[in-house]
Amino acid sequence: MVVYLPESRDVVAVIFDFDGTLVPDSITQLLQRHHISPKKFWLRDARDLIRQGYDQVHAYLNLLLRNIGKNKPLGALTNTDLMKFGSALDDKFYKGIPRVFHDLQRTGESYDVKLEFYVISSGLQEMIKGSGIIDKHFNAVYGSQLAGDEDDGVLKYIKRCVTYTEKTRYLFEINKGVRPRHSHRDAVNKDVPMHKRRIPFSNMCYIGDGLTDIPCFSLVKNGVRGEGGGKAFAVFNPADKSSARRTLQELLMPHRVESAHKPSYRPSDELGSLLRATVASMCGDVETRRVEA
Repeated sequence: MVVYLPESRDVVAVIFDFDGTLVPDSITQLLQRHHISPKKFWLRDARDLIRQGYDQVHAYLNLLLRNIGKNKPLGALTNTDLMKFGSALDDKFYKGIPRVFHDLQRTGESYDVKLEFYVISSGLQEMIKGSGIIDKHFNAVYGSQLAGDEDDGVLKYIKRCVTYTEKTRYLFEINKGVRPRHSHRDAVNKDVPMHKRRIPFSNMCYIGDGLTDIPCFSLVKNGVRGEGGGKAFAVFNPADKSSARRTLQELLMPHRVESAHKPSYRPSDELGSLLRATVASMCGDVETRRVEA
């Protein structure tokens, strides 16, 4: 039986993409660790598959599997190996992490509002969950998964692929209060009345860095069925001129996000300051609604 989390509208959810948002691309770091050229992997091999009709995320997952096995660059890679690699990412997170999570939690406490943190990523879930920072501060991680046969655990199959619109599924699960351990079931399709949904979209803040986040940007910002939306912010690498231009043209110009910023989360940084102010405002709105009820 699918069990939902207790109903409460006094929760604010801050939801992050992972790669390029909280930490530099983790898949690229995995490739480099195993002496695989990221340029060849992303710009030649992945693009070749995409031209053949592969979805972008399926393309990179299939390429990873092609490099796993005896006498192959990634060797006999298992999910345990991915978890261990993820633990090495803790010193790679962008500036201001994990302090920003502590600061936001304190803000929630000052308003008697529960703060929850989530990752929704096209990256590898086991690698993300291997991070001590993620394990300590985040309520759930939703990501792509690979699997192997039980007798050896070597990764051979795509178990779950989190694509563009698939990300919105997990936003609805958070919205409705579906317990993370039941996210593989059909609970998200259950019709939950708007007034009984655990976390309204107006209580959500979504931060992401690219094209796979666009459906989430739109859903969080606009809400559903007339319910007011939350806030969506884009991050980009200012040193990458193409990234900055793409962010402006594809995310800001169509009004999909509030603004775009360098992924730096200290109180003195644009994004860090704005995120703290946004969460404080959301918590204040929750408190106001509670008093008026």
